[in-house]
Amino acid sequence: MSDEVVRVWTEGQVGIMELNRPAVFNCLALSVMEALNAGMRHFEDGEEVHVVLIRSTGKHFCTGADLDEVKGKRSDLDALKHFISYGHGVLRSMENSTLPVIVAVHGLALAGGLELMMAADVAFAGESARLGCQHAQFGLIPGWGGTQRLPRIVGQRRALDLMFSARWIDAREAQIWGLVNYVVPDAELHARAMEYCQTLAARNTNGIATMKRLTEHGLSGNLDYGLALEATEAPTALMSDNVTEGLNAFQEKRQPNFK
Repeated sequence: MSDEVVRVWTEGQVGIMELNRPAVFNCLALSVMEALNAGMRHFEDGEEVHVVLIRSTGKHFCTGADLDEVKGKRSDLDALKHFISYGHGVLRSMENSTLPVIVAVHGLALAGGLELMMAADVAFAGESARLGCQHAQFGLIPGWGGTQRLPRIVGQRRALDLMFSARWIDAREAQIWGLVNYVVPDAELHARAMEYCQTLAARNTNGIATMKRLTEHGLSGNLDYGLALEATEAPTALMSDNVTEGLNAFQEKRQPNFK
């Protein structure tokens, strides 16, 4: 097993980042967030990778922030601020990336692990997955976006229930709530997520990046604002070479070959 806290590699046009601290259930130390950030920058700086997959080794996806590290920083307010703000920046950069980010979750995804999962664009869950915002059980509050992303995804009442109660929900309930997109057998989790990534990698990557950006920016305002953004972008996008290829492929009854 590699000593890297996050293993980073490429398979075809898919960039993979794998949390690799199974002995501590892949909890998120500052070094892990730094490695995730470096991995995203590496994939974005090249042209080979079209989609990013985040997954983990061991029994659980991620049980949250490294509380031993947090405890050690409690006497230093500046260190705590850096720990929180750096994590915020890493997760926000995933949302703002031009690359689609897919996450595959198995076992427990709790607290900071749930926050990491919510920052991805599409989530796969193994049938074993249990998700929760466990901060309240130990007198804590979410620090990496949980109070903001969770209600945006599942609604205010469900989000407050999950945060107040600190209970876990299973993969099927998480799917009903919209927290995960796909629930698959554990043995098929990585293969199914990888297959999905490879499908996206073959698509018009400029189009996917534009859809991601329009969705993210549009949700920051009202419907009219979002529609205006789309109406501004769509005509230029329709003039691209990849759209020409897509239309030709449709007429010729073949799969497009995007550049």
